[in-house]
Amino acid sequence: MAAFERLSQISGQLTGSKSAREKLLVKSPDDIVVTACLRTAFTKGGKGGFKDTAAADLMAGALRGVIERSGIDPALVEDVCVGEVLAPGGGATEMRAAALVAGLPESTAVRTLNRQCSSGLQACVDVANQIKTGMIEVGIGAGVESMSLQYGPNAVTEFSELLESHPEAANCKVPMGVLSEEMAKSRSIARAGQDAFAASSYQKALHAQETGLFDEEIMPLTVKFEDPKSGETRDITVSKDDGVRPGITAESLGKIKAAFAEGGSIHAGNASQISDGAAAVLLMKRSTAEKLSQPILGKYVTASVAGVKPLLMGIGPWKAIPKVFEQTGLTKDDVDIFEINEAFASQCLWCANELGIPLEKINPKGGAIAFGHPLGCTGARQVSTLLYELRRRGEKIGVTSMCVGTGMGMAAVWVAE
Repeated sequence: MAAFERLSQISGQLTGSKSAREKLLVKSPDDIVVTACLRTAFTKGGKGGFKDTAAADLMAGALRGVIERSGIDPALVEDVCVGEVLAPGGGATEMRAAALVAGLPESTAVRTLNRQCSSGLQACVDVANQIKTGMIEVGIGAGVESMSLQYGPNAVTEFSELLESHPEAANCKVPMGVLSEEMAKSRSIARAGQDAFAASSYQKALHAQETGLFDEEIMPLTVKFEDPKSGETRDITVSKDDGVRPGITAESLGKIKAAFAEGGSIHAGNASQISDGAAAVLLMKRSTAEKLSQPILGKYVTASVAGVKPLLMGIGPWKAIPKVFEQTGLTKDDVDIFEINEAFASQCLWCANELGIPLEKINPKGGAIAFGHPLGCTGARQVSTLLYELRRRGEKIGVTSMCVGTGMGMAAVWVAE
């Protein structure tokens, strides 16, 4: 009998991950589903198509787009949560105004949040949890950043003597480039590997752009643009990520001088681009979507957040992804696509290697190294990138994740339909 019980236990372990995957594919009226999602193009900070466009204007465009794409009655949207990192006051006043400009009525509430690089994901998760608890029926999780207009040394206030006197607290304000250089050294992440990873990101993004794989997720936006040479202001329509470049190879990246340390490994070519952009995700229960005849792109399953040492900020996904696996029973083999933000090639590569995730499963259309990381936007952007690509491939389960400034990581599980 004991031998039989042991055999049954082993059998259960062998089939456990398959059962967990199958369980997630079961549809329930209470599922929190995505019925529309999109992003603007991402443009180069300070010189791209959105360099003169305020974050609130970008957000107004994305919100208007998600309403138009879904065809939903705007009055049904009860709350909008926008992730934004750099704006003074969290951009709360501006985002309320942006929602009104987008066509949402005064009855729609709006708020902002800041969990740095995971702000857009946290916004989507917060709205999903509001729906789960019955606080609202329909909501939008979103993210935005104008790094052209709001990025700079004043993004972090001076620390008090109390904070400066605590070694770990003081590490929270170490500049990202310096921090990542230190991590690359301490974790022995070779520059050649980083440059190869970064080159792959550019090549995948270029292929995706040239073959139209971004077209479904990107909503063109017409904005004012001041020509830096003539000073003339004109209307332009931005529909493509302008950071994607042809001809990038590991060899060409290997010629770029390290930016943060003599003989270092981090440089502009293997780090995320400073950029501008916005994204929005419409969420509701499956039962609500069916009642409203809303198309269902996928569902939100669960999310995790975890803390790590501030100086090891980049390892955040390494800690957050296993947490969502524990919550769902999934393993890395159950996941079809991982969207892991490429803050730096060093940290993304290290996390992938430590978690044993095949590189071909990570960011199949490229990532932030190739097309940018508007801080508050990225987490919401990943939802569109992931769900549209899963659907295109006929695959189902995806994970979005990122490292987070000051030493955190976040991850979420999504299922495409």
